[in-house]
Amino acid sequence: MNLTEFRRRRRQLMGMMGPGSVAILPTGRETIRNRDVHYPFRPDSDFYYLTGFSEPEAVMVLVPGRAHGEYILFCREKDPTKELWDGYRAGLEGAVAAFGADDAFPIADLDDILPGLLEERERVFFAMGSDPELDKRVSDWVSQVRARARAGVHGPIEFLALDHFLHDMRLYKSRAEVTVMRHAARLSAQAHCELMRRCEPGMHEYQLASLFSHHCQMNGTAHLAYPSIVGGGNNACVLHYVENSAPLMDGDLVLVDAGCEFGCYASDITRTFPVNGRFSDAQRALYELVLDAQLAAIDKVRAGNHWNDPHQAAVRVLTKGLLKLGLLRGTLAKALKAEAYKRFYMHRTGHWLGMDVHDVGDYKVDGHWRELEPGMVLTVEPGLYIPRGAKGVAKKWQGIGIRIEDDVLVTRADPDVLSRDVPKGVEQIEAMMAR
Repeated sequence: MNLTEFRRRRRQLMGMMGPGSVAILPTGRETIRNRDVHYPFRPDSDFYYLTGFSEPEAVMVLVPGRAHGEYILFCREKDPTKELWDGYRAGLEGAVAAFGADDAFPIADLDDILPGLLEERERVFFAMGSDPELDKRVSDWVSQVRARARAGVHGPIEFLALDHFLHDMRLYKSRAEVTVMRHAARLSAQAHCELMRRCEPGMHEYQLASLFSHHCQMNGTAHLAYPSIVGGGNNACVLHYVENSAPLMDGDLVLVDAGCEFGCYASDITRTFPVNGRFSDAQRALYELVLDAQLAAIDKVRAGNHWNDPHQAAVRVLTKGLLKLGLLRGTLAKALKAEAYKRFYMHRTGHWLGMDVHDVGDYKVDGHWRELEPGMVLTVEPGLYIPRGAKGVAKKWQGIGIRIEDDVLVTRADPDVLSRDVPKGVEQIEAMMAR
């Protein structure tokens, strides 16, 4: 992503904020893992979306119309000693030269400089409640300005949620964003293919998880978008199973929900395949039902449809198929009305995807499902989960969990499946595993 992209986003946001406003946005905090060891740092998504700056201890301030520059970045100063231990810092000059800031100040000077930036500003855009410590500091800065009212200094009189505008912006992906997301999806797709080729009975779930991470890192992305889910057999019926410790048994299916992050953008792909490379008749019947539901849902990811259309399409196909297989009883109309499918399919068919794996953006507007528009990216992931011991269910169906998930871009024409490079047809999967 180049500087022009970040500059365009800031200008768009400031245009919505209007004159007489100021926005304050910190990056994420470093988090202690144990003692003096930190978790790997990742910048706050909103902060990175507007700055492209990935260092910790930073705050972005936007001041529309400020004569000396509208984009101010508070960050760490250069420090050769600390850089020797912890790595490169952009410093104040780098914040301007490499990241496009109009002005840069030491993060240690935040309390001294920020109150002055609030003078003669009517509105403060700030995500109150996400960082209690910063909430107090912002309140103190505003109080300092208001205390000077008798000297003719006017301070902010209104606080507004920054994410009201910002999260709606993030919902619509630019060409540059789509390029990055397509690359993330391709890397993850290649890793999923590698797992299909390498899987065999006797391996453990954690070995597949390790192979996925290794493939992604060897191809240029250091981080996963979320902890991988690798569930063999009955473990696939646990929706967010992350223990990944059990052996993979001959005759079972294995569900792999895993995706890498590239350039702070997530991919999210799920495939389910037989550990021994061949689907049993029961596994195949359920798998093809889920695949039919997914294809029907993807076909509804079109501009002008609303958010719930893909889910309704998937539910209808699943319910009809479950009735045909004898896993549900009654008529299609009554089963749909009673939501009988929820016994075996208890989650929604997708979610927004972007910088966060469950990305920002409202699903409803004024109480109505949101209309799909070009540039939106969502997952499509129907599934069926029939755990062992399920009452009234024939044994051949038990212990089977299946989910098929792809990342789909809404366009002005047909849906664009960003994760198309990983096979999902029964014959395709068996052929790949036979190699």
